[in-house]
Amino acid sequence: MHPAIAIDGPAASGKSTVAKLIADRLGYTFINTGAMYRAVTWYMLEQGINPADTAAVQESLPSVPLSFGKDGSRSVVLCGQRVLGEELTKQQVNDHVSTIAAIPEVRALLVERQREYNRREPVVMEGRDIGTVVFPDTPFKYFVTASEEVRAARRAAEGLTDSIAERDRKDSSRATAPLAQAPDALLVDTSDMTIDQVVRFITDNIQQKLSSR
Repeated sequence: MHPAIAIDGPAASGKSTVAKLIADRLGYTFINTGAMYRAVTWYMLEQGINPADTAAVQESLPSVPLSFGKDGSRSVVLCGQRVLGEELTKQQVNDHVSTIAAIPEVRALLVERQREYNRREPVVMEGRDIGTVVFPDTPFKYFVTASEEVRAARRAAEGLTDSIAERDRKDSSRATAPLAQAPDALLVDTSDMTIDQVVRFITDNIQQKLSSR
């Protein structure tokens, strides 16, 4: 089995940036699981389906024309032949992605897609349930977080105005695969760390574990 690096954490913790840089340093493929959930959310909204209408979302899932591929060392989401990018960061998508991500059938579909990447190659995967659900047996688990104030400031700098506290509440309280730190995950608080410090700290830990396998 190829190595799977699990980077979990709440919104605006810096996990996506950190995961990308770690993947670059290790020569692994970076998998943005959040983009997958955002893509499903975007598609449902495009079809006029209310993300809170669980039955309608479940009924539409088999016909969702999304595929998951790679562009260099980065995962991408496609709708037909169209690579989705800016569509996934729209405020409406941001407002509803936690609702979509709480639907068990959506998670089951996307978790299987995420595991498919690792069956082919080593990956660095970031999300909210990578170490607890997607790869519970990987020894490479990291929970990246920061204070609510720091995360809110980062969110604002991205031009996003959603409530960090509300996102945390939704992600942590959902019945299916809630945001949680795996018992054997290494906690990394990035509140007072630079991105380079975080990347170096986690990469050093990964390489130590790889050398002792």
